[in-house]
Amino acid sequence: MKTPKATLEVRLPWEISADEIAAILAGSHSNPFAVLGVHKSGDAYVARCFIPGAEEVTAMALDGSVIGELSRQHPDGFFAGQVSLTKLQPVRYRARRGDAEWAVTDPYSFGPVLGPMDDYYVREGSHLRLFDKMGAHWIKHEGAQGIHFAVWAPNAQRVSVVGDFNGWDGRRHVMRFRSSAGIWEIFAPDVATDVAYKFEIRGHDGVLLPLKADPFARRSELRPKTASVAASELLQQWDDEAHLKHWSETDKRRQPISIYEVHAGSWQRRDDGTFLSWDELASRLIPYCVDMGFTHIEFLPITEHPYDPSWGYQTTGLYAPTARFGEPEGFARFVNGCHKVGLGVILDWVPAHFPTDEHGLGWFDGTALYEHEDPRKGFHPDWNTAIYNFGRTEVISYLVNNALYWAEKFHLDGLRVDAVASMLYLDYSRKHGEWIPNEYGGNENLEAVRFLQNMNTRIYAEHPGVMTIAEESTSWPKVSQPVHEGGLGFGFKWNMGFMHDTLSYMSREPIHRKHHHNELTFGLLYAYSENFVLPLSHDEVVHGKGSLIAKMPGDDWQKFANLRAYYAFMWGYPGKKLLFMGQEFAQWSEWNEATSLDWNLLQYRMHEGMRRLVRDLNFTYRSKPALHARDCEGDGFEWLIADDHENSVFAWLRKAPGEKPVAVICNLTPVYRENYTVRLPIEGRWREVLNTDADIYGGSGKGNGGRVQAVNAGGNIAASITLPPLATIMLEPEN
Repeated sequence: MKTPKATLEVRLPWEISADEIAAILAGSHSNPFAVLGVHKSGDAYVARCFIPGAEEVTAMALDGSVIGELSRQHPDGFFAGQVSLTKLQPVRYRARRGDAEWAVTDPYSFGPVLGPMDDYYVREGSHLRLFDKMGAHWIKHEGAQGIHFAVWAPNAQRVSVVGDFNGWDGRRHVMRFRSSAGIWEIFAPDVATDVAYKFEIRGHDGVLLPLKADPFARRSELRPKTASVAASELLQQWDDEAHLKHWSETDKRRQPISIYEVHAGSWQRRDDGTFLSWDELASRLIPYCVDMGFTHIEFLPITEHPYDPSWGYQTTGLYAPTARFGEPEGFARFVNGCHKVGLGVILDWVPAHFPTDEHGLGWFDGTALYEHEDPRKGFHPDWNTAIYNFGRTEVISYLVNNALYWAEKFHLDGLRVDAVASMLYLDYSRKHGEWIPNEYGGNENLEAVRFLQNMNTRIYAEHPGVMTIAEESTSWPKVSQPVHEGGLGFGFKWNMGFMHDTLSYMSREPIHRKHHHNELTFGLLYAYSENFVLPLSHDEVVHGKGSLIAKMPGDDWQKFANLRAYYAFMWGYPGKKLLFMGQEFAQWSEWNEATSLDWNLLQYRMHEGMRRLVRDLNFTYRSKPALHARDCEGDGFEWLIADDHENSVFAWLRKAPGEKPVAVICNLTPVYRENYTVRLPIEGRWREVLNTDADIYGGSGKGNGGRVQAVNAGGNIAASITLPPLATIMLEPEN
C-alpha cells in the first residue's frame, strides 16, 4: 500500500499568515510597515492594506492609473494582491462597499520623513529644531500632501495617531518606530490641517493608556476638550525689524524696562463676560500700554492649560497658545502689533512642573518619561504636579526647544521663568526624608542647574535680543551672571526681597515705621548682586492678600497717598519695574481671574489720579537716563539721607555718566515738613520733575512751587525743601 503524498500548502506572494492578519486587525502588530503598503516579492510587487468597511479595493498609482485589483483576505477589510509597478512607490486605493466609493492613500507605502541625523541629534540632545520635526506638520512627501506626525515614546509597545480623519480608530495609523531615538512617526497623506488628533499608546506591558495630547502640538482644542489640532505653519508678515534690531544690539541692563504684568483672560472681557480675542486685545491693550508708558507686556502663561483657576501655570500644551483667545496666528499678530509701536512681549514660562491630567505628559508611554518615577524627585507637593526629569537628555531638549520656539516663531522678547527656586533645591517644600540628596550629598539639583544654564546659553546665542528673567526667591548665587562665570545665565532676576521688605514697611502705620527703617535701606546692601527686576506681581494681590491699595494703612486719603509715595519710591529705586494689572489705578478688590478689572473706578478722581501718576512715573523713568542707565550698577546710586529714622525720610541720588542726576526724596509719614535740609551735589536751581502729592494725582497739592535752590554754604551744598505728607518727590538740576 502506497503512502499518500503530503499536501503542500501553496501561499501566493501577497499572502501572509492568519496570525499576522489578526495582529493588523487588532492593532497589535509590532511592525505594520513590514506588512502593509507596497513590498517587493521576487521580481514582482505586492500591496496590502487594511480598510475597514470595504468590500472591494482597486490599487492605483498617485497619478490615478490602475495598477491592480486586490483580493479580500479577511471580511473586516484586509486586502492584498499583486500590483503592476517597477519600483517601490506610494499608492492609493479606490475602496467600494455597495454603491459607496471612496479613495484612501496608503500611509504605509511612504518612507520615513525623519532621517538618521535627526536620530543622532536627538540622542545627543543637540537638536535645536525639534519643533519643526516633532508633533504634526503639513508637508509634501513623496508626491503627496498630508500631515507628518512624530512623538517620543521609547517604551511603548505601539503608538497610533487617532483623530477625526480616521474615526479615532487606533488600528488605522499605527506609527513607525525609530528605535535609535525612541520616536514614532507616520506620514498621513490627504489629511488636512485643523483636524483634531491624539496619540493612542499601548504601554510596554500591553495596557492601552488614556489618549494623549501631542507634547509638541502647536494648537489645541478649547477646553473642556483636550485634543491637539494639526496646525498649518505659522504665516505672519512681520513688521518688527527695527524693534528686534534695537534689542539685539543694546545692553538691556542699561535700558528702561517697565513691565505691565497681564492675565489675558481678565484684563478686560466682552460685555457678555466671554474672553476677548487676540485681535480685540490688540485694539485695546496695546494702545493702553503705549499711553501708560510701559515698555513691555508680560503675560501670565498663555500656553494651553485645562483649568482656568491655574492661571496657566499648569500647562498641558507648552507649544500651543491657548485656544481661549483664538488661533496662534492671532497671538503672532498681537506680538507684531506690539513691536510696531515699540512694546516688548514677555511670556511667563513654566519649565518647573506640569499637571497630572491624564491626557498630558504624565506617564506618557506607560512609564515615568518626562518626570521622575520616584515621587521624592518627581512630584511637587505644593502644586500636586509632576516635576520634569532634568537629568534626561530628551526632556531637556523638549524644554530648550520650547524656549527657542517662542523666540523664533512668535518673536517674543523675553521669558520669565516661573518657580526657579523649586527647580534648584531638591528639598524645596520637603521635610527630612522626603527628598534625595545629590551625588555630593547636598540639596542642590545639579541636573536642573545644568538645564537652566543650557537653556540660557542656547537662547542668548540664537536670539540675542531676548531676555530671560528668573523668578527666584532664595539667595542662590549668580542667578543673573553668565554661565562661563559660574552663573545660571539669566538676564535678570526678580527681587523678591525688595517686594517683601517694602510691602512689609508700607503696610505699617506711619507712627511705627521709624522702628523698621532698615526694611527700606537693607535692600541696597545687595541691590547690585544681581540684575534685578522689582516686582509688584499678581502673587501679591491674590489668595486673601488683598490689593496693593488695601494693604496700605490709614483712611482712604492716606491709603492713596501711601501707595503713590510707594510707587514713586519703587520707580526711583535701582532695578527694572514690574506692576500687575489693575494696580496702576488702585483697584480695591483682590484680583479675580474670572472677571474683568474694575475699570469703572477710573471715573473717580483718586483712582484716575493714581493711573496718571503711574503713567508719569513711566515716562519720567524712560526719559531720565539717571533713573535707568545704571539700574544694575552701584555707581548709579548714592544715599543722600539714609538714617533719618525719626522722620521716616529717605533721600538718594540716581546717576549716569554724562547725564543730569535725579534726587529722590520720600517722606513716609503724614507730617508736612517745611525747610527740610537735603544735601545735593550741584549748586543752583533744581526742578521738581515729579511730586506724588500733586493735585492732578489726587494729592493735597503741597510742594516746592516746581523748584528748589541748592546753596553752597561752607563747601556743603544743600537745599531747604518742603516735604509733602506721605509723598515722594524727584528733583533734577535745571542746568
